[in-house]
Order: sequence, then structure tokens, then C-alpha cells
Amino acid sequence: MSIDFTKRRVGAAVPLGALRGKDSVGVGEYPDLAEFAGLCAKSGVTLIQLLPVNDTGYESSPYSSISAFALNPLYIKIGAIPEAAAFRAEIDALGKRFEKYERFDYYEITGAKIRLLRAIFDANKEAIVLSAAPAGVLGTWIGHNGWVKGYAVYRRLKDANGQRGWKDWNKADRNGGGTSVEAAWADPAFREDHLFWAWLQVIADQQFSAAAKAVADAGILLEGDIPILMNEDSADVWEYPEIFNRDLSAGAPPDMYAPDGQNWGFPTYNWEHQEEDGYAWWKKRLETASKYYNAYRIDHVLGFFRIWASSCADVGAKLGRFIPYIPVKTADLTKLKFDEGRIRWLSRPHIRTDEVWDAVGGSREEAQRILDTVLDRIGSEELWLFKDCIHGEKDIAALPISSHARDCLLHAWSDRLFLEYRRGAYFPTWSYRETRAWASLSDDEKAGLEALLRERDKRSELLWEQEGRKLLETLTRSTTMLACAEDLGAVPDCVPKTLAALNILGLRVVRWTRQWEQGGQPYIPFEDYPELSVCTPAVHDSSTLREWWDTEADQNAFVAFIGAPSLPRVYNPGTARTLLRKVAGAASRFRVFQIQDLLHLSSRWYANDPSTERVNIPGTYSAFNWTWRLPAPIATLAQDDEFLNGVRELAAIQPTGKAAQGTGN
Repeated sequence: MSIDFTKRRVGAAVPLGALRGKDSVGVGEYPDLAEFAGLCAKSGVTLIQLLPVNDTGYESSPYSSISAFALNPLYIKIGAIPEAAAFRAEIDALGKRFEKYERFDYYEITGAKIRLLRAIFDANKEAIVLSAAPAGVLGTWIGHNGWVKGYAVYRRLKDANGQRGWKDWNKADRNGGGTSVEAAWADPAFREDHLFWAWLQVIADQQFSAAAKAVADAGILLEGDIPILMNEDSADVWEYPEIFNRDLSAGAPPDMYAPDGQNWGFPTYNWEHQEEDGYAWWKKRLETASKYYNAYRIDHVLGFFRIWASSCADVGAKLGRFIPYIPVKTADLTKLKFDEGRIRWLSRPHIRTDEVWDAVGGSREEAQRILDTVLDRIGSEELWLFKDCIHGEKDIAALPISSHARDCLLHAWSDRLFLEYRRGAYFPTWSYRETRAWASLSDDEKAGLEALLRERDKRSELLWEQEGRKLLETLTRSTTMLACAEDLGAVPDCVPKTLAALNILGLRVVRWTRQWEQGGQPYIPFEDYPELSVCTPAVHDSSTLREWWDTEADQNAFVAFIGAPSLPRVYNPGTARTLLRKVAGAASRFRVFQIQDLLHLSSRWYANDPSTERVNIPGTYSAFNWTWRLPAPIATLAQDDEFLNGVRELAAIQPTGKAAQGTGN
């Protein structure tokens, strides 16, 4: 069936696990997506955007997958498995145990479902093993999905090693690679264990494929989320170490929300190695996703242009750097009249003797221990450098010293103007203007360095554009899916230009789509949004529109921006209709709303505390994150006329003004 990707659409964004479908057992499941599509079709929604559904093991974050290809067994509807007919009582018990909770317990329900699936497998083992013959259903599927061998071996070894990360496995199990995987897969002692994990993937594939077909049959475009990075503890990093840089950790530079930056703990890609086989791993990843999706969202698309990478020895990302980047060289600094000693002053962290004494509160014993074991004195100066045995923040955090002393050393560690990441190659630290080295420079020296860094940024941006265009052009040409990009953060000018050239839809989050360089930081008018974009008032990492309005927004400024009469200070369905209608009129091709924001069109679906309606709170790790559920079953929502009519109104809205010109319908 041909899909019109140019059609303006109103979409609903929802985590699959949030759905409450028919016969739910505490978490949304693949077949529930078909029921949700019926609700969307009834309300005029023609796009469904999902969070990632790859296997994440016992980690709740969908962006922490342990496989680029395997689907999450958590979302299997056990009652729909033919072999599960004799386990009706156990399935009902699962529902009774978990269905009563407002948010699902990811760890507990994952464990319970895997145990029940294992029992079903064991009860039907003989027939399932027979089907693994080359001509059997399972055997044929494995033949077409060779990645499942490495995944199954990895999952079996993870179980055998107490769910620890592969770096902490028994020595004999740590080595991945094709030869090791093939040998392990062929070992008859583990055949049944491996086939169990492959069998789960067949079931997940069948159920998700059927649900995706139902979505398509309803005339709805299904958009999946492709996280750019892989978990360090994943089957892919374990099996294909050559395509990753495992000594670096990807993340994001400091900003107003994360002053120390974000260190995601995921390895960066070895693009040079991947280019040798034409990016086969990435192409296979997109090919697998295209079995289910018509469109895909590229998470953190900036990482294809440049990635913020930190040493694995650090905890935060304040001392990260962009890769690729044309470095400042020793010769550049020498040309600016900096000699060897001053280059050291700019690039290595220093700490004064009195700062150490203040940090230990006058404890001579602790001060002497730090000076003897952690620091090296510079000649006879009251100035010290860190010893070569200190490689990063993790080494400092592990020192047996007081918390005040540790904080002092950590602050000193990051207080440098340049990061020398390779001998004679320097990157300016994100906060270089706030360092003591910068404060010590003359105005002329500052001007000289600023000019040098502007020149490096300009040259580096050309490199970023070449890199991003090459990678994205290669990948988008390998699939028929429509590409959408999450292009938030510190976005270089080359990014929107490249996305537009490749017909990739960018992202416009209303609260952050502003003219940040102008006084008052005014919002950009909705009619000025690019047609080649996705507009949304909230995302899974932000508060809902309701919580934003009640606790974060400058309400007067936003009311003035949208040209509406005054609105209630406390969010209600009337406020929701006004704000969502304005967003729906944006010039963007897709206007996508979190399902929570759509439900607030009805007075029935307001939680007492709006913060409980969030999907995730970035930078935190708790049982709360990623476990939100719909406030009622899909069938109940489908009977709410206030909700349905409100969404239908949004779906019917056309752009106005400049936005109305040249728009597909």
C-alpha cells in the first residue's frame, strides 16, 4: 500500500507499555496496539508514535536496549500464544497481581512473565525443538534473522552470570565476536536455552507484525523510535566490539538543566570501521525496523554530525569533547606566545596548597595523605598537579578521603581551559571562560584564543556537515521509511540545513522553539515552523503540557504569544482546547501530542498530581521512570465523547496565514 508521507497528520505519542488493552496483565502488549489504533481511527488521529520497543532486559528505560534487533519479551501477550492454552490460570493470576497498579513494576512484571514463558516453553519443548529444524517455523525464522544467535547466546550468558554486565562475566564468557558466538550457538549443551530466547523473538515478531498491519489497515502511519546509541552492556557491543569505541562514553554537553553535562554511559561508534562494510549493521537495523514501521524517529540525530564524548574514567560530561573536531595543536598555542609552562597551566588541572588545607578542615594527616598520594608539587611552588595514576573523576571519587576534600579535588580536576585528549591535541572545555586559567590571561591573550577557537569551530562545522550528510544520506537511502529527527540541544547551523536537504523532518517542541538570542526570548510563531518538521507541545523527557502550564510556564507571556484571552491559572479542558488547537494549526507536517495531553481534553482523566503523569524525569533513576500507564482501558477511553470530539477538532484544523501555502493534505 502506498503511503502519502506529505499528508498533514495529527498524531498520538504513547509508550507501548502504557496501553491498557483487552485482557491486560499489568502492562501494554503488542496486540494492544491494534486496539489503540481503533481508538485513534475513531478520533481522527492518523499517526501513532511509539517509544523504542527493543529488549532492555531488566532495565526500564527503552533507550537502554541490550539488542539493536530483538524485541522486548515484556510486551508479549502470553494469552495469545497457542502453546499457552493450558496455562490460563497462571495468566489470570498475572493479571490479578499486576493489573491493579497505576504504574507498572517493570522489574517484577518482566521477571514474572519470563518465568511463565519459560514454563510454557518447557511444557512444549519437544515440539518447539522440532520446529527449529531448518525447514521448521522456528528454524526458518532463525535462518532469516541471523542476529538472534548472538542475542540468544548473550541472554543465556547473562542469566548464567547473575544478570551482571558482560565485562563482569566469567573470563571465558567475556569474548564475543562471530566465531565465539557461532561456537556457543552450536553447543548442544545449551541448545534448548538458546532456542527459548529465539522462540520468544518469533512470538514477539508475529504479534508486533500483526498489530502493525492492523495499524496500517486503519489508515494510520506507525512511527518507531530508533535510539542512536547502544548500551555498553548489550549483545551488539559484546558481539561486535570492532564497530564501537568502548573507551569513550557518549552524552551531551552542560546546559541549564545539567550543569555537569550528561554522561549516558554508552560507547560511541567507530564510524571508520563501519564505513568499510558500507554501514551494514546500521542498514540491517533499519531493515528490521521497517518490518513494523512506516516512519522512524532518529533519536539524538546530532550524534551523526558530532557526538559529545567523555572519558570512561569520568562520571559527568563536563570534560567531554566533540568528535569529530579539528583540534588546537601545540604549535597553535606556541604561535600565540604560550610557552611549555603556560600551556601546562592552560591544559592541566592545578590546585593550591591552601585549597587542600581548607578542604580537609585543617586535618594535617588527611592533607599530607592527599599531597603524598594524589598530587605532585610543581618545583617549590605552592601549586600541585594530579599524579599520573589519577585518570578521571571515578579515581577521585574512590579515594578514602572526606567528602569536602573529594569535592575540592573534583572541582580542581575540571578547572582547565583545554582538555589535552591526545598528546599535543587540545579541545576547549565547555566552561573554559570560567576557569582560573582564563581569568589569568591578558585581554590580548583572551582575544587571540577566542579568534583561534572561532576558526576551529568554523572548520569543524564543515567537517560535521560532511559527516552528517554522508551518514544520513547512506542510511535514509537504504530504507523506504520516512525519517524524522530529534534535533534538540546545541544545534549547529549545518544540522537543519542537512536535514532539509535530505527531506528529514526535524522536531519543534513548542516551549523550546524560541528566538533565544533576542531579548525576552520570544516564541517563534507557529506559522513560521518549517513544513518539514514535527511539532509537539511536550515529549517523554519533559513535563506534560498540563504540568508545564501549572508549574513552569510564564503564562502571561504565552497567552500574549498565542493571542488568546486570559486563561485559567490552573489547567482544565478549556485551557487544553485553546492551547492544543493553536499547536494543531502549526505549519509542521506532523503535529504529535503525548496521549496524556490529548486525554486532558476531557475532565475525566486528570490525575490529582500532574507530576504523576510524566513518562520520565531525565537524570534520575527510579521505579517511577518509564512505567506510566493509561488512566483507563482503551475500551473505556473510546466511550468518552468529550475526549473523542476534542481530538477530532484538532485533526480537522488546517494551518493559517503563511503556513497554509503549499501544504499537502
